[in-house]
Amino acid sequence: MKGSTGKDKPIILFLKGLLMGSADIIPGISGGTIALITGIYDDLVFTIKSIDPRFLVYPFLALYNRDYLKKAKKTFFSIDFKFLLPLVFGIATAFLILAQIIHFMLANYDIYVYSFFLGLIIASAAILYIRMEKRNLLYLIPLTLGIILAYVFLSLSEIQLNHSLPVIFVSGIVSICAMILPGISGAFIMLLLGQYNYMINALKSFSVIPITVYLAGAIIGIIAFSHVLSFLIKRYRFVTLSFLIGIMIGGLKRPLDRLLISSNLFSVSTILSISIGMFMVIGVEYLYKKREGKWRGRSSNSQ
Repeated sequence: MKGSTGKDKPIILFLKGLLMGSADIIPGISGGTIALITGIYDDLVFTIKSIDPRFLVYPFLALYNRDYLKKAKKTFFSIDFKFLLPLVFGIATAFLILAQIIHFMLANYDIYVYSFFLGLIIASAAILYIRMEKRNLLYLIPLTLGIILAYVFLSLSEIQLNHSLPVIFVSGIVSICAMILPGISGAFIMLLLGQYNYMINALKSFSVIPITVYLAGAIIGIIAFSHVLSFLIKRYRFVTLSFLIGIMIGGLKRPLDRLLISSNLFSVSTILSISIGMFMVIGVEYLYKKREGKWRGRSSNSQ
């Protein structure tokens, strides 16, 4: 599964960010799943991992030694803003603007939302496994472990915590790690920690302090966690991908639970919504294969 930053235009990255942010708002759906589906997961992890957090400290050290100013510029401009900016802008747009729309959809049409994502994830997990360049029966072990881990994790009950700034900060660290993992929803983590409704209201009312504290925790969490993920992808690529696909499959528990509780799993509208989600992924995969074929053809002709 290759990344796509070399071919994706800023508007495409923005739209992918919009999809990631929209998914992260929904409890039980992961932005990491969308990153895997759209082919930018590797690029996302390695780009975040390449960010040197010392660029935040260097400007303060430059007050005592001017050499640190050069170091600050060097580390800052080494960040792949061409990839990150449109993606982050898309995620932020979804969080700030689409939060109310998603909240309305979940309040009034949650069956259709969860059905759509159920179909999306089923088709995506199958296609991602087919996309793997190497397949081995041994990879069923990490795949199974991923399914079990996600299922058990999603079976946990909500923890009652207050909404103090330290709790929000830690929630940012933990939930962002889940957001980058396919199948484990950052929104579900916020629900589990009792912070979901509070932060949704903070976004709707644009409360600067809790949002800033959450983002500070999220930035620290995602940079630290990206180092772990990038190491695993680099050294144990197919084992890691199998595990991530397993987490995606285990993550189906959340939308399935919602549909089973409502007794709408086998209704016509639910099956239609699931089918739309599945065919959307199949259609995107078809276009991806077609574009890959054209791109490879041009590359071979230019040699």
